Amino acid sequence: MIITNDIKYVGVNDREIDLFEGQYIVPNGMAYNSYVILDEKIAVMDSVDANFKDEWLTNIASVLDGRKPDYLIVQHMEPDHSANVAAFAEVYPEAVIVASEKAFVMMQKYFETDFSNRRMVVKDGDTLSLGKHELTFVTASMVHWPEVIMTYDAADKVLFSADGFGKFGAWDADEDWACEARRYYFGIVGKYGQSVQTVLKKAAGLDIAIICPLHGPVLNENLGYYLGLYNTWSSYGVESEGVCICYTSVYGNTKKAVELLAEELKNAGCPKVAVNDLARCDMAEAVEDAFRYGKLVLATTTYNGELFPFMHTFVHCLTERGYRNRTIGIIENGTWTPVAAKNIKQAFEKSKDITFAEPVVTVHAAVKAENKEQIKALAAYLTKAE
Repeated sequence: MIITNDIKYVGVNDREIDLFEGQYIVPNGMAYNSYVILDEKIAVMDSVDANFKDEWLTNIASVLDGRKPDYLIVQHMEPDHSANVAAFAEVYPEAVIVASEKAFVMMQKYFETDFSNRRMVVKDGDTLSLGKHELTFVTASMVHWPEVIMTYDAADKVLFSADGFGKFGAWDADEDWACEARRYYFGIVGKYGQSVQTVLKKAAGLDIAIICPLHGPVLNENLGYYLGLYNTWSSYGVESEGVCICYTSVYGNTKKAVELLAEELKNAGCPKVAVNDLARCDMAEAVEDAFRYGKLVLATTTYNGELFPFMHTFVHCLTERGYRNRTIGIIENGTWTPVAAKNIKQAFEKSKDITFAEPVVTVHAAVKAENKEQIKALAAYLTKAE
C-alpha cells in the first residue's frame, strides 16, 4: 500500500484476535501498522505483533526490493508494536535502532539487550536526515506509555503518531472511525488526557497533511475533524448532547426504573438517551458513552452492602480514567438498606467538577408512585436549560 511516493505501508491485519490487550472485544480484528520511508537512507517505522513476524518481514523485503534498511525507528514499546525488534535486528544486522532512552531500557527487559552497539537515542526536537526526508522526533510521554515518541516527516508532511489517533478494527474494517476510535481512546489512553493535550499543542506547530497511526487507517483528509475530537476527548469535554444511563438490575425492578427515566427523558426532548445494561453490554462501550455525553445516570442495587459488582467495576473504570466535568444522576435500589447512592458519591469524591443531580431516586424493592414522581423530577433536572 502506498502512503506517498516514498512512504509504503508494511503492516498487517489481525483477523484472529478476540480480545485486544486481553480485555477489549474486537469483532473486526486489529491492524498493526508499520511503514517504510524510502530515501537515500531507509527507515522502517515500528514493528508488529509477534504472531506476524514472517508476514511483516516479507512485506518489508518486498518494498525494499533488494535494498537494506538503515534504521528501525521504535516509537512505542508495547509488544503489539515492538515484538519483532530483535528479529529485525537479526535479519538486518547493520541497521541502527532509533528510540527514546526509556525505550532502550524496556528493550533490555524484553530482549535482554539494549542494542548498545547499534543504537541511536533521540529526544524531543532531535532530527534524523534520510536525504530529502528530514525526520523530527516529538516526545509523547504517557500517550500512553512513558517511552513514546512520535515522528514528523517534513518532506511529505506526515506525522507518525504512535498509538495516537488509533482505533480498534483491521485496516479494511468497514465501520465508522469515530465509534471505534472513541472506544479505543477512552479504554486505553483516556487516563492521560493532559499528556495528549501537551502533544496536541506540539502538533499545532507542525504542517500536517497525513497522520499515520499504529492502529487503524491512515488519515489524510479532514484532519481538523480528528484533531478536534482528540482535543475534546483529552480535555474531558462534552462531545454530544444527551444522557447516558448505565444500570444493573437483579430482578428487573431497577431496570423498570431505568425504562421509565428513559421515556421521561425522551418526552422532555433529550436529543439522545444511551442505555447500557452493564451485566450484558460491552463495558468499554458503556465507558465510551459515559465520556461522550455530558450527563450520566447510574442505576443500581445495593449488593452485600456495596455496589452491584458490574456497577462497582464500571465506576472504577470511570474514576481510574479521570472522569470529570459531568453531571451524575443516581437511582438506587435496596429491599432493606439502600446504600448505593452513598457508595457512588464516595467513589467520585476525588473526581473533578462532578455535579450530582437531584433528586436521588431511592427504590425500596419495587417502583412505586413516589418513585415515578422522583423519576419525573430527575428527568426534568437533566433536561433543564443550562
